[in-house]
Amino acid sequence: MIKVSGLTKDYGARRAINNVSFDAQQGEIVGFLGPNGAGKTTTMRILTGYMPPTDGEALVAGYDVVEESLEVRKRVGYLPETVPLYTDMVVFDYLKFMGELRHIPNVDDRVDEVLDMVGLMDRSDGYIGNLSKGMRQRVGLAQALLHRPEVLILDEPTIGLDPGQVVEVRELIREIGKERTVLLSTHLLNEAQNICDRVLIINNGKIITEDTTENLQARLLGGERVILRVRGEADELAKTIKQVKGVQSVESKEDGAVEFEFASGKDVRPEVAKQVIKAGYDLLELRPIGMSLEEIFLELTGDSKKK
Repeated sequence: MIKVSGLTKDYGARRAINNVSFDAQQGEIVGFLGPNGAGKTTTMRILTGYMPPTDGEALVAGYDVVEESLEVRKRVGYLPETVPLYTDMVVFDYLKFMGELRHIPNVDDRVDEVLDMVGLMDRSDGYIGNLSKGMRQRVGLAQALLHRPEVLILDEPTIGLDPGQVVEVRELIREIGKERTVLLSTHLLNEAQNICDRVLIINNGKIITEDTTENLQARLLGGERVILRVRGEADELAKTIKQVKGVQSVESKEDGAVEFEFASGKDVRPEVAKQVIKAGYDLLELRPIGMSLEEIFLELTGDSKKK
């Protein structure tokens, strides 16, 4: 549903994105990860018809974003990072107005549907200007969903939401992504892990890798990392773990915990737990630990070597 080939965008002498290529299929949620200024928003604006590329081609729902821009806009729902809303309008009236602009049939019923989807039914008669930032974000999401788009493009969709709202919006996006193509940008690795089927990491306007977050972590680490904690003194704990076949490395931490690593596909955690208990320790914690977005980003860009 999204196919990008050699997309490039220049702002004067500055190249914002450089030869970007990727695709996203129907029923797939793809995360766009990267720091501020990496090119995420520029790419999304091109895909939604807000601006043309300098070079390259982008197809959305089978239509060219430059040659068939109006057809693309009919099929795309867009939530920008800063949601443009009419703050002096009532929530219901604003969504009805947006629905009428798109010639949506039975617009009142459809507005009620999306208000229920984003959890704003009890705020439908309130002024947008009186809503919190998180609630305004929900109004923006409702606007993006009004016309039942085939493709949904979300720029930082959970920004400004409280933890409860974040969970609700993530669940909504997962549900939407079962039938539609969803492209969302985020700074948060855990958000990508919780929502996305696949992630694209972009830096300095270039896609540097794409994969699932689990595969990225395993690929960069060369294995799985686990943290283990026991009750009481753990002076000999590292030696106990090191004796388990398949454990590749063991490191004692300052807080008394032990971190160990094993090869992907050879899960030694059950045997480690058995040996720890056999050695007389009370096992309190045994959980996998992954790389943070910052660690993955630094590793992929080579910036970690510069420090």
